[in-house]
Amino acid sequence: MFKNLYISFVFLATFLSFSQVEEVEPDDMVKTITFKSNTNQSELPILSLNERLYLEFDVLNANEDDFYYVIEHYNYDWTKSNLMKSEYIKGLDNLRIVNYENSFNTYQIYSNYRLQIPNTQTRLKVSGNYLIKIFDEDDELVFSRKFMVYENLTTVGLQIKRSRDVAHVNTKQSVDFVINTTNFRFNNPKQTVNTVILQNNNLKTAISGLKPQYVLGNELIYRYTTESSFWGGNEYLYFETKDVRGTNLGVQFTDLEDLYHSYLYLDSNRYNRGYTYNPDINGNFQITILDRDNPSIEADYTVVHFSLLNPELSNESIYVYGSYNNYALNDSNKMVFNPDSGAYEIDMKLKQGFYNYKYVVVNDKHELEEGLISGNYYETENNYKVLVYYKDLGARYDRIVGFGEGTSTQISN
Repeated sequence: MFKNLYISFVFLATFLSFSQVEEVEPDDMVKTITFKSNTNQSELPILSLNERLYLEFDVLNANEDDFYYVIEHYNYDWTKSNLMKSEYIKGLDNLRIVNYENSFNTYQIYSNYRLQIPNTQTRLKVSGNYLIKIFDEDDELVFSRKFMVYENLTTVGLQIKRSRDVAHVNTKQSVDFVINTTNFRFNNPKQTVNTVILQNNNLKTAISGLKPQYVLGNELIYRYTTESSFWGGNEYLYFETKDVRGTNLGVQFTDLEDLYHSYLYLDSNRYNRGYTYNPDINGNFQITILDRDNPSIEADYTVVHFSLLNPELSNESIYVYGSYNNYALNDSNKMVFNPDSGAYEIDMKLKQGFYNYKYVVVNDKHELEEGLISGNYYETENNYKVLVYYKDLGARYDRIVGFGEGTSTQISN
């Protein structure tokens, strides 16, 4: 069951890669993996030890299959930590997910599974990097997802600035930050402290490995010229399918076959069109429906048709991605050029909701170029998060002792 697993291909062009374990993507029978902590939108969960983690996913049948969850602890660099299971979990894992319901009054039959941690049998005891794995009844891995748990022991202040590199002053954003250690003392911080910077909750473009440039009293200061810079990108495109029988935001028209089909407006290349403010939710998605009470089981699936007006590329591939598919790059979101329409096209089966998406290119060197179609602009509103990892001398695992967040809405020079 679910034997065809998609392994997420990580294409990093200008960023430092720190991931040793890769997330596993599910096959086409598992859809709408909603993973979050304290937000309504599905995004990378970064939560404190006293907050709740929510995982939800659909299986497109009514077999009510059994699924089990396993939680593993990892170091800062995503290598397996030396902790035993009992040292980071209070209770047990490898338990069956008992909360599930079948869809109600939908064209697409599915079963919706929900997991909350902590629960009566599983509670996390320490901070750090975690991976949750979902197995089926045949003990085959269906998919896995990363998340982070932090302790509020330090404060992290962020400032988003235009790139100090003159060549990229109009296309990149630089993240300066200060770690305040008034209530927590670091031993030898240049050796024991590591940081990770995230743009729009995307682990696959994270910057890691930066060490403090200055240690002034109780502050660790990071003000790099180029090492902490991200491409500005552009605002995400979006559409909404909360009413499958009518057109919504971004939807040109709908049609009913075996399922409802939602045809989005034709998108075009935005690379040289200049920046235009267009509010988004930074790549996330949220399941929503109209005139129904429970989106988890009453939202239907629609076949969403994407089309991008762009000349055919010879050695590059174009993908549609966002948080809805965990920023994966595989055959399920790879577009195909249609010579009749002169556009790249793809259709996907997606649950009713509000979605952000972006067109990206993977070049002939297998490098991700996020801005080749959307463009890169320093004015773009992006969300940034900084995680502070600490492994004291002689310690057996990396703690996350600080977390900070900021946006580029008030970017400065």
